[in-house]
Amino acid sequence: MQLRISPSMRSITISSSNGVVDSMKVRVAPLRHVSHRNLFHVVLVLAFLLPFVFILTAIVTLEGVNNCSSLDCLGRRLGPKFLVSRGDSSKRLVKDLYKILNKVSSEEVPVGLRLPESFSEFLLDTKHNQYDAKTFAIWLKATMENMDREVKRSRLAEQLYKHYAASSIPKGIHCLSLRLTDQYSSNAHARKQLPPPELLPLLSDNSYKHFILASDNILAASVVVNSAVSSSLEPEKIVFHIITDKKTYPGMHSWFALNSVSPAIVEVKGVHQFDWLTRENVPILEAVENHHGVRNHYHGDHITGSNVSDNPKVFASKLQARSPKYISLLNHLRIYLPELFPNLNKVVFLDDDVVIQRDLSPLWEIDLGGKVNGAVETCKGEDNWVMSKRFRTYFNFSHPLIVKNLDPYECAWAYGMNIFDLSAWRKTNIRETYHYWLKENLKSNLTLWKFGTLPPALIAFRGHVRAIDPSWHMLGLGYQEKTDLDKVRKAAVIHYNGQCKPWLEIGYKRLQSFWAKHVNYSNDFIRNCHMLDPQ
Repeated sequence: MQLRISPSMRSITISSSNGVVDSMKVRVAPLRHVSHRNLFHVVLVLAFLLPFVFILTAIVTLEGVNNCSSLDCLGRRLGPKFLVSRGDSSKRLVKDLYKILNKVSSEEVPVGLRLPESFSEFLLDTKHNQYDAKTFAIWLKATMENMDREVKRSRLAEQLYKHYAASSIPKGIHCLSLRLTDQYSSNAHARKQLPPPELLPLLSDNSYKHFILASDNILAASVVVNSAVSSSLEPEKIVFHIITDKKTYPGMHSWFALNSVSPAIVEVKGVHQFDWLTRENVPILEAVENHHGVRNHYHGDHITGSNVSDNPKVFASKLQARSPKYISLLNHLRIYLPELFPNLNKVVFLDDDVVIQRDLSPLWEIDLGGKVNGAVETCKGEDNWVMSKRFRTYFNFSHPLIVKNLDPYECAWAYGMNIFDLSAWRKTNIRETYHYWLKENLKSNLTLWKFGTLPPALIAFRGHVRAIDPSWHMLGLGYQEKTDLDKVRKAAVIHYNGQCKPWLEIGYKRLQSFWAKHVNYSNDFIRNCHMLDPQ
């Protein structure tokens, strides 16, 4: 350190021996004007500053003068709080940590490294091992990557368990079917004709509002019918045509025979009672049922091909598309409506996982403009998950046949609540187109699409769809738990499409009440099967 006093005695300069660190000049007045009191104050200030400057200079010399050339730097190294702000210190710490983590981001984690299983264990290991910065960064990286893998693995397992739960039949619903089937064989009232003979002509009367429902779930079918009748302004003008499979027919018939929904009219028919549904008229379904690839796809190992890097939502969609219901005749039945109901002109087709909350009579007044299918489009809406479906969502656009014939950005539409003009439908080749694309998908070993029965319908109905107002049909209640409840209340039809059906334990509790309020939990059959009101 050097102390230099100017010849004029007007200034004192303090500098380090290795170069000026932070030059400090103390200006003094000419001696002739200096009083003993002022001189004493100057000496006192110097006595305070010189030791402090000496300490700073020594630290810089020891740590390397070239690495620090400002008083702010000296303050950070020495640590007095009055020389550096706390905010700058914390920001610099974060920046330094980022630099260290960035350096090790591409480094491999050592094999066999023991990782903590909880945050408390993480803190304990950090405290005892006293890692250097690089080792700590690698250890932190390994811990985060391991936790990320575990979280993804858990989410995929959750979706798989949901798939199994959604594919199974709840004990209460199975019990209900067995008890009602028993009633059909032992109770004459359960076998009475539906509807009564005097009402049979109304089954083909086009002045009535005809609803068609295909289901093998008795409880779900009852909710659809009950909700439609209770929401109608003219329930006496409603006719329900319920189609079910052969094994469910006795139970389904018993339910509606013993639980009248008068003044509405209900007809229950099994697929075996339709003369038109023969192997000759529906050859493709036999091929679908017997195709090895189809059986393996819908009944085989549902985990093959998945890994922890899969998006859980995408994995859930793939699982849902592998539900065995997609190869049942009931699920393909809607494509044959013009032939199954040759005397009807206009019908509303409903899935069994919907609830009607508003009078649907105005649907028959909608001018479809010569189109066949009135449906809600699913490519636009506030919910970017539910209402973002275009053709690219369903089809494999890496296949040349799909690329040649379809537009990936074409808007998709929804099954579940559709107004069909059967008169216009009979003038088209929709059924033939549907069969053609099913065969092509079988030939390609299911590489054109794997998402159920909607894709072939999207192709078959191209040019025959009229978009209707979205308020008629709200989707996603079976997979979007965060559905807006106000919008649910306002929708004409709410659709629990997805795995989490309202009659399952995995159903979303906040959305179940809209469905459950149409179940008569005091009914003897329901009570004896121990089905309880979720409320």
